[in-house]
Amino acid sequence: MIEELKLLANKTVDAVYKKVRKSISADFQKFGHTVGIGADGTITKYIDKIAEDAAIDYLKKSKTRVNILSEEIGFIDNKGKYTFVLDPIDGTRNAYRGIPFYSVSLAIGKLKLSNIEYGIVKNIPTGDVFIAEKGHGAFLNGIKIATPEIPDNEPLSSLALGNNHDKVTISLAKKNKVRSLGSSSLEMCMVAIGALDYYVIGKEYLRIIDIASSTLILREAGGVVKNIYGEELDMAFNLNERSSVVAACSEDVVKRIIAKNLWFSK
Repeated sequence: MIEELKLLANKTVDAVYKKVRKSISADFQKFGHTVGIGADGTITKYIDKIAEDAAIDYLKKSKTRVNILSEEIGFIDNKGKYTFVLDPIDGTRNAYRGIPFYSVSLAIGKLKLSNIEYGIVKNIPTGDVFIAEKGHGAFLNGIKIATPEIPDNEPLSSLALGNNHDKVTISLAKKNKVRSLGSSSLEMCMVAIGALDYYVIGKEYLRIIDIASSTLILREAGGVVKNIYGEELDMAFNLNERSSVVAACSEDVVKRIIAKNLWFSK
């Protein structure tokens, strides 16, 4: 990966981080206001808009040419070799409700999830930064991280509940200790450091922008990311495709979750 691109990615993430942190004291009451509809057809909140604007404005000033795929603005073709896959705010509801668990996520790749070469997830309330480069491992605040080889005796998971639940997640919720934290990129990073043993979204719900960076981070930390059918997760760079996700510390944990899904599918 070209060092210039990595530096640009980190500075873009910092631009979003600084803008949001500065806006918390002045504009927090506006964070949850609806200001439009994004390129993916979902509602755009004020917090989403100011975060994305901060990233786009910074990238426009750069002489380095990159394409951009972002939640609100969609795809911008700058005739670059690489595309920045950006989720300006992952955990929008957490952000405007004052729950300190939301991130800015940015990945660098060409066409699809499997060829992403670099990823950053920054927890905006805490400032913690997860970074991974393909083939070079994953890091939290500069310290190398790795998933545990054996899950905890009392597995702890994060699952999609509420409107996004399915039979598999409800079954898992009844069996193990559960959290539902509201930011997929950070939840997958929690698996990467062993804070969670697995993260499951059973429905076809998540988009490439939601998981581009965190998939690379978890895989580089030694974890496994597949869909609910047990297929290696891969997605094209667009906002239309959605996928289920099974992200876990080990292949064995994934197999047990997939087996449960297959049983329910009979």
